[in-house]
Amino acid sequence: MPSSNDVRKRLESATYPDLGSMMEGYAQAAAECARRDFKQKLDFTSDSIDSLDDILVLVGESPELDVDFEARLWGSYLGEVLRRRYAGSWEMTQYPGGVAAVPSVDVRGSRLFPLMKVYRRLTVGEEEDLRAFFAMVTERLGKPAQVN
Repeated sequence: MPSSNDVRKRLESATYPDLGSMMEGYAQAAAECARRDFKQKLDFTSDSIDSLDDILVLVGESPELDVDFEARLWGSYLGEVLRRRYAGSWEMTQYPGGVAAVPSVDVRGSRLFPLMKVYRRLTVGEEEDLRAFFAMVTERLGKPAQVN
């Protein structure tokens, strides 16, 4: 059974043709880790956000937490749920008030920062609940895109 360290090595040594492929690779790895390490099913549906939030509570309690890696891993998953739901796309965007460009999901001109959201969930805690975030995004963006 691969450890999260093996997953990290595999992800960080892989080469991806573009940002979208990389984020999808991380999201798939998050789903594998969820199943293997937390016995949770992350299936890229909006219902899986509850499980993701539960996992982040446990991840955040880890004494050897690597916040940057965990934010990238689980934030990619959150972003993929949003990207697929709204037929959005990944792009590098400067985070408001920040200097560095970070992966964001663009949906019809709205920018979402799922990695930053997960980072805040891990560092700030309870008030950065993903369920509330997802509800707010869903309310703002409306119905999911029709994907054939």
